[in-house]
Amino acid sequence: MTRSSLRGALALLAALWAVGATGLVAFAVPADAGGSDTTWSVVPADANGPDGRSVIDVELAGGQEVTEHVAVINRSTKPVVFAIDANDGYLTAKGYFDMRPSDATPADGGAWIEAPDKVTIPAGATSVVPVKISVPGNVTPGDHPAGVTASVETISGQVRVQNRVGVRVNIRVTGAYVAKVAVTGLRTEYTWSWNPFAAGSVDVTYTVANVGNIRLAPDSRVRTSAFVGESGWDDTSEAKTREIMPGGSREFTARVTGVWPMGPITTNVVAIPSPAGKSLPGITAERVAIDTMVWALPWPQLALLALLILVFLAIRVTRSRRRRRIEKLVELRAEQMRVMRA
Repeated sequence: MTRSSLRGALALLAALWAVGATGLVAFAVPADAGGSDTTWSVVPADANGPDGRSVIDVELAGGQEVTEHVAVINRSTKPVVFAIDANDGYLTAKGYFDMRPSDATPADGGAWIEAPDKVTIPAGATSVVPVKISVPGNVTPGDHPAGVTASVETISGQVRVQNRVGVRVNIRVTGAYVAKVAVTGLRTEYTWSWNPFAAGSVDVTYTVANVGNIRLAPDSRVRTSAFVGESGWDDTSEAKTREIMPGGSREFTARVTGVWPMGPITTNVVAIPSPAGKSLPGITAERVAIDTMVWALPWPQLALLALLILVFLAIRVTRSRRRRRIEKLVELRAEQMRVMRA
C-alpha cells in the first residue's frame, strides 16, 4: 500500500468511526441494538412505573427543581446494562425531535438534568429511573428542550455504534413569554401548463424563524394575485403541526395552482403561529406577512395565437391563389370562345 493509499484508508476508517459513533435517537418506541436480541423501550413514568404520557412536560421558575421518572423496559431475554444520558434537544430539518450526541456537552436544558449513569435491568424487567431537573436561577424564560435516553453500544467490525432510545423532556421556564416569528427568503417560480387552455402554477418557498422564546406551531396562508384574479393555498398537511423551537427555523414550500400567466403575479405569505404544547392564556403571536412578485407571460397562449394567425394567413393565401387560378381559367376559356367564334 502506498503512503497516499494508506492516508486515504485511515481517513475512511476515521469517517466510518465518526458516523457509527452515535445513532439517531428513537423516542417512545422499542429499539433493538444492531440486530441483536437486545430490545428495549423508554417511556415517561412516575415512581411506580409507566404513567401513560408520551413526553415529559415541566414548567418551573428559575431556581426551582423537580424529580421526574422514566421507565426503561428491557424486552430482551438477558440482563442488559443501559447507559443513561441527558442532553439538549433539537428539531431535524423535517421537524422531528432528536437529541445531541451523548459525547456532546449539553449547553441548555440537558445540562439541568441529573440521572444515574447506568442501570442494570434483568431480562423482561422494568426499571424506574429518577430524573432530577434543576433550573438555574438566571436563565431566559421560555422553552428549553431536552431529552433522556437509555443506550447500548455494539461493535460492528471496527465501528462502534451507539443505539439510543429516549424520552422527550419539554422544560418551560416561567417568566415573560415571547411568541414571535419572522418570515424570510421568499422565492417564487412560475410553471406554465402545456395546455394553453389551462392555468399554470406558482411554486413558493419561504423560511419561518422562531425569534421568540417559546415553541410555536406555524400555520401559513399563501395567496397569489394576478391580472385575471386571485388564487390561494392553505397548509392542510401534518407539516403545519410540527413546531419550531426558539431560535430555530424551518423552510416551507407550497404550490398555488390555477394561476394564469398574465404579467406580474404578486405572492403574499402570512405566517400564523400559535404556541405549541401547553396553552398559554393571553399569549398570541402576531401574524407576519411578506410578499414578492414574479413576471409570467402567456407563452403557450401566445404560441397558440401565433399558430392560429399562421393558419388564418395560410388559408387566406390558399384561397387567394385558388381564386386567381380560377380567374385565369375563366379568362382562358373566354379567349378560346372568342377564337372559335372568329
